[in-house]
Amino acid sequence: MSFLQKILDVKKEEVSELRRKFTRGSFRSIEMFGKRRLGLETALSDKTKINIIAEIKKASPSKGILKNDFDHTAIAKSYLKCEADATSVLTDKQFFQGDISFLKDIAKIKTVPLLRKDFIIDEFQILEAKANGADAVLLIAEALSAQQIDELTEAAKANDLEVLLELHSEKQLDKIDFARNKIIGINNRDLETFNVNIRTTEEIAKQLPNDVLIVSESGINSEVVLGQLKKINVNAVLVGEHFMKSDNIEKSLKEFAGWCKYES
Repeated sequence: MSFLQKILDVKKEEVSELRRKFTRGSFRSIEMFGKRRLGLETALSDKTKINIIAEIKKASPSKGILKNDFDHTAIAKSYLKCEADATSVLTDKQFFQGDISFLKDIAKIKTVPLLRKDFIIDEFQILEAKANGADAVLLIAEALSAQQIDELTEAAKANDLEVLLELHSEKQLDKIDFARNKIIGINNRDLETFNVNIRTTEEIAKQLPNDVLIVSESGINSEVVLGQLKKINVNAVLVGEHFMKSDNIEKSLKEFAGWCKYES
């Protein structure tokens, strides 16, 4: 059994529990559900730079604990202070030591779009995201069929959420309706080996329509890497580990933002 399949099996159990505890109506009665979203696509559209989605992530399956003094609210405040274009938070509990409460806490102070990053396989996870203050959700192409991608994308839109659709391989391209999914994440990490190769973004980006917004993910940790991504006109990057491992998040984010700017 692949590691991704292990995660998805856990998610099926979590969804069953979610459906036992909540109804569509109970989610919609939560105050945050009625809040109008902040636009992710708009936030990542500045052409003078590579835009930054700064991620809040306590741990990863391959690296373990990333930040021992982890405080999700304090990290979010640092990101907002240093003008990240959007924020992302891991809510998976078992594999990334996240929590849905992290999303809710950060939503209370957000000034930029907030992405829920998890392994979403069901509409109720989307309703849960909206009820806890998300502006967008991550969908992972490898974890879903083409029909599921379409259905979950429509469920997100119906509940005033945007979708970042992530893929790790060009094998997933046939699943995607690019008229429906306009924000495409290209994850440079191989799901089987966990190796990271920035050329993954370059190879897949060549095959995408000109009107999609491209977000490169994983392994983005230096000015050299940002230089490579500028050459292929990547719109944004999603970066977590680089900031989580820093002793001074604000200093690291300011430095990183400088790397992201195009020379005038």
